[in-house]
Amino acid sequence: MTTRDSAGGGSIGPGRSYGDGGELGTRADGGVRHFTVHHDGVAIPVSRGGRGRPLVLCPGLSSTQADLHELIGLLRRDHDVFSFDFRGHGLASPADRYSFDAFLGDLAAVLTEVERLELPSAPLLVGYSLGADLAVHHVSEHPDGVAGLVLVDGANPLPEPFITDADLADFRAMWEEQAARYARERTEQTERTGDDAARQVVLTAREILDLNLEIDVVRSALLDRYRQIDCPLTMIMSSSLVGDRTNGRASRHNQLWRAGVERLVRERPQVSACWVDADHRLVFTHAPDIARIIRSVRTAADRAHH
Repeated sequence: MTTRDSAGGGSIGPGRSYGDGGELGTRADGGVRHFTVHHDGVAIPVSRGGRGRPLVLCPGLSSTQADLHELIGLLRRDHDVFSFDFRGHGLASPADRYSFDAFLGDLAAVLTEVERLELPSAPLLVGYSLGADLAVHHVSEHPDGVAGLVLVDGANPLPEPFITDADLADFRAMWEEQAARYARERTEQTERTGDDAARQVVLTAREILDLNLEIDVVRSALLDRYRQIDCPLTMIMSSSLVGDRTNGRASRHNQLWRAGVERLVRERPQVSACWVDADHRLVFTHAPDIARIIRSVRTAADRAHH
């Protein structure tokens, strides 16, 4: 499941400067650099800040750099962090398609640009929710491009579909409400500042629903992707994906979420799974815990020296 949490205030500040085609823009926002990756007709804004081992943070569906500002700030204390907005999110431009493959292409374009910077080592790739699924697919096809993977509440090889026919009405209503809220936020931000909101999401409720249904299909074959990955891999998962509600469907969703991780660990015992006592908003509500776990992750290079 992919949801957006409106908590986590802050945004990429005014006066930002973006270069073209990966050229670094001027330094701003306390030492953070910004550049733009152009791909598939979409302008993808990338921010780079911090120092230490390289890290690329891949957001989830309906989450933006502005939403993730607390986690990004914590990671920058000991990582050289690259963060970005997907098409139709935040400061990225909208697109004519929002399929899984389209988002996967956005991630690949960002990682290609990061690779051109000739960093001292390959980056740790951290993906949240949809971003985790995209990270697994990318690394299964490009195994030498990253030093390790951290997957936060996503890329779960579920043994059965998450969204059933009985769930459709509830999920459709939830995303229709979210899409209406996004539209109100865009209007209010434009009226207040004359500029687009750094938290904006332009996808319609139908596009969000279609993508979630596509993700269910993708996850049904995810174990095959994991079998192609040899780099160190850590999962950080919520203990109660949809919260502590006790109604039948919520209980099923939480149990299914745990079953998927347990299935993966049985299949790939080298995968490390950490559970956080939280729901799917854990990157917003438990950012210090997430950062601490990521800080403890050893990459292939780290392990080779121990």
